[in-house]
Amino acid sequence: MPIDRVEFLSVEFDIVSERQVVDRLRLVTAETPFGYVVTPNVDHVVRLNGEARQSALGAAYANADLCVCDSRVLALLARFRRIRLPVVTGSDLTAAMLHTVLAPGDRVAIVGGSTDLVRRLAGQYPHIEFVHHCPPMGLMRDLAAQKAAAAFIAQAKCRFTFLAVGSPQQELIAAQVEESTGFGLCIGAALEFLTGDQVRAPKVLRRTGLEWAYRLGSDPRRLWRRYLVEGPRIFQLAWRWQATRAGNGRRV
Repeated sequence: MPIDRVEFLSVEFDIVSERQVVDRLRLVTAETPFGYVVTPNVDHVVRLNGEARQSALGAAYANADLCVCDSRVLALLARFRRIRLPVVTGSDLTAAMLHTVLAPGDRVAIVGGSTDLVRRLAGQYPHIEFVHHCPPMGLMRDLAAQKAAAAFIAQAKCRFTFLAVGSPQQELIAAQVEESTGFGLCIGAALEFLTGDQVRAPKVLRRTGLEWAYRLGSDPRRLWRRYLVEGPRIFQLAWRWQATRAGNGRRV
C-alpha cells in the first residue's frame, strides 16, 4: 500500500495526503488481507529513537502498511531539512473514515474505549455495526492481554478496526494480528473527540502546531512529562539526525 517513503528521524514515513490515504482505504473490504496504519507524532518518534528502536515496537512501525505523520511539529522540523511530510492526523483520518468511507452494514471492531463510548458512537452512526473489546488495565506489560486483543481482531474479521488503547500498545497489538482480514487504524483518543468525551483543540491551534499546548493545559497532571520533559528531546534528535547525514555526505 505505501506510495513513496522517506526516512526522517529513523522512521519511514509515507508521503501521502489524507485524501490519498482515504482513497486507498476505500478499496479495503472485509476480505482484504489484514494491514494497519500507524500515525507517529513527536512522542512516538522520541520513543522509537530510544530503547524501543530495535524492539518489537520498532518492528511494528516498520511493518505497518502505512505510516503517516501526525504532528505539525515533526512536519516543520522535516521542512527545515527539505523533506515534505504531509500531516495526516489520526483524529482527522478517523472522522473521514466514519463520514465518507464506511457504508451501511459495515462492521467495525473497536479495541479500547468504554462500553458507554461505543454505545454513543453507535448512536451517532446507526448504519455501522460496532463490535467491542475492552482490554484490561496494564496492557503495555500484559503480553497475554495484547495477544487476546489481537485474537479478537483476527476472529472479528471486520472491514476496519479502530485501535484506541494509546501508543505503544495499539501498534504492538496491530502487529500481532495474524491470518485475518480488513484494516486496522491506530488512532489513540480519536473516538473520544468524536463522542465529546474529550474536546479537541480549536482549529487555529491545530493549524499552527499548538494542539499539544491545548492538551497540556487541559490535563497537565497526566501530560506534563510527555510535553515538557520527553517531547523537547525531538529537537536534539533532529539536530543529531541532520549532523549524521551531513557527516555521511548526504544533502540536508
